[in-house]
Formats: sequence, C-alpha cells, structure tokens
Amino acid sequence: MVEFILLTVVKHLGKGRNVTTHPTTPGESPDTTVNHVAGVDASGSTTITGAPAQSDRNSLTAGADGPIMLHDVHFVEQMAHFDRERVPERVVHAKGSGAFGYLEVTEDVSAYTKAAVFQPGARTEMLARFSTVAGELGSPDTWRDPRGFALKFYTTEGNLDIVGNNTPIFFIRDAMKFPHFIRSQKRRGASGLRDNSMQWDFWSLNPESAHQVTYLMGDRGIPATYRHQNGYGSHTYMWINAEGEKFWVKYHFISQQGVETLTNEEADRLAGTDADAHRRDLFEAIERGDFPKWDMYVQVIPFEEGFTYRYNIFDVTKTVSQKDYPRIKVGTFTLDKNPVNHFAQIEQAAFDPSALVPGTGLSPDKMLLGRVFSYADTHRHRIGANYLQLPVNRPHNAKMNTYAADGPMAYDHNGDAAPYAPNSEGRPFSDNPGASEDSFHVSGDLVRRAQTIRSAEDDDFTQARDLLMNIFSDEQRDRFVQTVAGHIAGVSREDVAERAFQYWANIDEGVAQRIREAHAALKA
Repeated sequence: MVEFILLTVVKHLGKGRNVTTHPTTPGESPDTTVNHVAGVDASGSTTITGAPAQSDRNSLTAGADGPIMLHDVHFVEQMAHFDRERVPERVVHAKGSGAFGYLEVTEDVSAYTKAAVFQPGARTEMLARFSTVAGELGSPDTWRDPRGFALKFYTTEGNLDIVGNNTPIFFIRDAMKFPHFIRSQKRRGASGLRDNSMQWDFWSLNPESAHQVTYLMGDRGIPATYRHQNGYGSHTYMWINAEGEKFWVKYHFISQQGVETLTNEEADRLAGTDADAHRRDLFEAIERGDFPKWDMYVQVIPFEEGFTYRYNIFDVTKTVSQKDYPRIKVGTFTLDKNPVNHFAQIEQAAFDPSALVPGTGLSPDKMLLGRVFSYADTHRHRIGANYLQLPVNRPHNAKMNTYAADGPMAYDHNGDAAPYAPNSEGRPFSDNPGASEDSFHVSGDLVRRAQTIRSAEDDDFTQARDLLMNIFSDEQRDRFVQTVAGHIAGVSREDVAERAFQYWANIDEGVAQRIREAHAALKA
C-alpha cells in the first residue's frame, strides 16, 4: 500500500523582485526556470545528516503528477524539523530584541566588591536583550508597557546576569502574586482579548502597584526606542569586597542617547505601520555604526543601614533616594554587534537572576528570590535542561567543572572523570562549610505577610505621590490625566472603574477628580 500526502503549494513572488522567466518545453518542469536568475546557486545542499540532498524544491513522487512517497527521507526530515522549529515563547517578555557588546569599568568600586567584572580597567563581553512585558511574540513594540532590560556579562568568574526593567520599581512586592499579576495583563479566557477591567481590578486590589502604575501611565511608559531608555536592576542586590564587607546595591544604567518617549498617538500609529519599530531601530543603528551606550552606576547602602532605612529597600515597589545614597559610576557598556541569527542568539538567550559571581549576591527581596527559581526553571522548560550549554548562554571566559551532567541534548561532558563528589580520583569538588559570604541574618517564625513597614512614609502611596506631584511637570501631569482617563474608559465594569478612581484619590484627590472628569468627557 502506498501512503501519500497531498500538498497544496502556494507560490508567492516577493514584492519588487524582478524574476526573468523562460518558456518551457513539453515535459520540462517550470521550476527549473529560476535557475537562470542571477545569484541563484543550485550547486547543492545537504540533508541534516550531512549527505548531499537531491532536491530542495521537488519531493519524490510517483510520476510528475502522482503522490509523494513516504520514503522520501529528505522531505520527511525537512517537514518534521519544520514542525518543531519554534520553542515555546516566554510567558513574559516574549517580544524583544538584543545585541552584543562590552562593559568597560572606568572607575574604582573595589571598596565595595571584589567581582572581577567590576574591577578598574576590566573589559567584559556582554549581551543585552530588551523586551516588552505583557505582549506576545508578534505584538507591537510600542504598547504602553514596562520594558525588560536584561544584561548578561561573560566574566572570567562565570556569567553574571542582571535582569531588570526600564523602571526602578515593579507592580508587586511578593513573587506569590506574579502569576496572578501577569494573567491580569494577558487575555480573557472567552474572548481571547486583553481587558482593561482585569488590569484595573488587579491594580486597585493591590495598592502596592501605585508607584509602578504612576510611572507606567506617565511619559516614560512608552520609550521612543530601546536606545533611548534607562535601565535598572530594580531589586536590591548585595556586593561583597575583598575583606568580606557586605553592601546593598541598586543598579542603574543611564542612556547616553538620552531618554525619549512616544505619545499615545505616535505609539498607536507605529503599532499599525511598523510593529517591529524598536527592533528595527536597534538593529539598524548598530549596522550603521551608531553604537548605543549606557553609563553604569550603583547606589551603595551600608549593610546594616539597609535594615533601618526609612523605606524597606527589599520592597521592589520602592526606590532609594539618591539624596540619601547618591549614584556612584562604575563604567560604560556599549552595544556594537548585532546577532548573526536572531533565533539562536536572542530567542534562545536565557537570563537568570540566579547567575551570580563572587563579590555579588542576593537580598531578602521576595520578588527577587522568587525570580531566582522561576527564570532558570522557565528556560529548562522552554529551551531544555541543557540550555546553558548553548553558545549564547554558556560561560565564555570561565573554566568549567560542574557536576551537572547528561540530560537531553547534552553536548558538554566530563569524559570518564568521577561524576560524584567527594571522590578520590583527583577531580576537584567544593566543600566550604559555615556561613556563606553573601549571607544575611534571618529570624522569626515562618509567616505569610508583607515586608516590614519601616516608617510612616513607607506606605503604598507616598512615593507614587512624590512622583506624580513633585517630579512630573504640569504638562506631564496633564498628559498623565488623559492617559489614565482613556485607559479607565476601556473598563466595562462600573465597580472596577469606581475603585480605579479611588486608587488615584489615595495618591491625590485633585488629580483623581481631574481623571474622573476627563473620563466622563470621554464617555459622554
């Protein structure tokens, strides 16, 4: 019995291409005419096992008009691989772009960290990936949304990943809420549409979101390009110096291109005319030699002061005042090389907050500690257990001796070396008992509650109020009112809309009233 597959072939000539056709004689395949086009090279390809392929244009059939043969191995291999050539997209930060470059340390911060990557004069190759948060892989670059700002440094001591955003704060303070938050920003089960009611329902029921939502609804909610935005580690991290002294740090990456933003109207127009505007801008800027640069700074908080500061520095919904702890410059990173293959080098790039090096560490920030597990676990699911063996993810400059072994698609191996520790076969292993150098004190019962409030101003609304009333200009505040009113106008539930107005009244009654009036005018 001959098994066959019926295929429908749709031929499409690219816009603007000039294709010279030649008349065919009876019995000659029309497909051979393309071989006369300049630049077409039909000298041969290979199968996936390396043997010469007979044809990439014609399947093996029973006669010119007959069915395809199942034993056409090249066809079967090509189709089977095609069916599997996409990996699951990221649940968050699905749509993005990136480039390679280097970090140059121009200042001396060795008093705060012994990390080789941050020593004076160090130059370290790196990868950066920028992304939207809520949108899917094909979504427009210009939706109002925070932007992911993920950096991978290929240091001599292993990879260091700083996985932040273009905002210094976030919507929630506990990773337990993260799946719920993201689902509220995604799509409804029935319609498959994003829903403003879900968004405001979640935000208004979680008032710690106020600071980030204020930032999001302001001018910086839509950057003009990936190049014209700042980046932040957002969380509080730890640094340790050569003497073992510990410090808390906040990472800041300030664009040398300046900060430029889009209005709602500009963003909507670009979403309809060029959904990949930010990806295109970054790639084309680097192609023409206009290499974007960011200056790296840290805020340094002495270890013990971190536990008594007026704001809880381990609450990612809060910032640390630069008046109290000024930024200290570290150096500058430059992006000067585009990916050669977007899928292999950007889509498969995996950034982990758990990727640390000596002289760096974590903090009690609940969002950060949740991400330490979740990000690496996402990559194991999305790419595979051995995702760190891919060229874009593997350490480039550090000597490896890991006891993690085997698994699907394993490429690296340790030969016949002892696969266990301890061993007496001469393979080194680690055994450093006692407190780790990046430790911090913990005490108390096991509880489920929010972080400790440090002062009267360490609430959900004080920093949002300061941003709205003292940092925004009058013109920025006017635009903010219109943006919020327009967004609430998309809320279908009256009770949720009313809660949204009260949400802003908790920040400023006058602004809340202006939002209510602008909303009424839009609905009239």
